[in-house]
Amino acid sequence: MKSLITTALLLAFAAVPALAQPKAEEHTAHHPAGAAAASADMAEGEVRKVDKGAKKITIKHGEIKSLDMPPMTMVFQVKDSALLEVLKVGDKIRFAAEKTATGYAVTEARPAP
Repeated sequence: MKSLITTALLLAFAAVPALAQPKAEEHTAHHPAGAAAASADMAEGEVRKVDKGAKKITIKHGEIKSLDMPPMTMVFQVKDSALLEVLKVGDKIRFAAEKTATGYAVTEARPAP
């Protein structure tokens, strides 16, 4: 009986820290420091090709720290094809990308300062 109570207490205390942690999007959305951290994850690059039909973009980019990727020129899929309507060859951009099941995709892009 004593071990059952001890086990129940340990499980309850183990769950408390997980419940207290804010979700990443909550942290970024409500705190400027979170927004700055998200911006720091963005890479710099230059648009080399826009392929609206294939929903892909070729970017010559610097290091992408979030993906542990060195500088190179590569083709990315885009999460939102509306990006392809505003980006054009030669644009200097800051962008975020993620690894997907089918390759790498740009999730966000904006003009570089």
